[in-house]
Amino acid sequence: MSGIAFVPTMGALHAGHQSLIRRAREVSDQVVVSIFINPLQFESAEDLAKYPRQPERDSELALSAGATDIWTPTIDEIYPPGVIEKISAGELGNRYEGASRPDHFDGVLTVVDRLFAHVKPRYAIFGEKDFQQLTIINSWVKRAKIPVEIIAGETVRDSDGLALSSRNVRLTLEDREIALAIPSALRAALTARSVSAGRELLQRAHGFTLDYFDFVDEESMQPQAEMNSAGRFIVAGWVNQIRLLDNMAMAATS
Repeated sequence: MSGIAFVPTMGALHAGHQSLIRRAREVSDQVVVSIFINPLQFESAEDLAKYPRQPERDSELALSAGATDIWTPTIDEIYPPGVIEKISAGELGNRYEGASRPDHFDGVLTVVDRLFAHVKPRYAIFGEKDFQQLTIINSWVKRAKIPVEIIAGETVRDSDGLALSSRNVRLTLEDREIALAIPSALRAALTARSVSAGRELLQRAHGFTLDYFDFVDEESMQPQAEMNSAGRFIVAGWVNQIRLLDNMAMAATS
């Protein structure tokens, strides 16, 4: 179990992050958790300002899950003064989340590259909840021949089925009831093996604004007409201006 296992986060930790930390501890005795709110991956300064911050609780949650080191770099450590040369996420970064949030994945890859340069991990653990992000990071690591093994952590859900997310703390009780249409739509699509079954449920959900609902190949993120075990339903939308996303693999029903 040699080498560092790294869990990069933007803070606002929850049980989903803890599951990633526990997964990291399975592959290494040295688990580094970073807490850095990356300005390059936010849609606006307003969205960045609203991102939840809870540094003391984050440290407690990380340590209790098995982190051995917590790193909270400053902006200047990650982005020293000067021009920031972003890493392009390519065509994968222009679809779905990338289409709705231009340059988002360029910002993700840029910060991950700099975090890797500081930590020099052997393993890095990312959650499947942000599936397109996971796919893009995997593709970039292979393309750039980065000597890091990417490990995927399963999505963790609350008892009501809602995927855990740092943004969930901004949901009111009424917002949360609306948001439950997301896992309901994914289950409906899986059961019916039909994109339209999930998409139509969300289009009818009062208070939910649908961005996309589709079935894609897990590596190319290209939409697939044929429902097979190598594909995954993906969804994103807004509840009261709070962006939420989720996904489920077709393999879950195979």
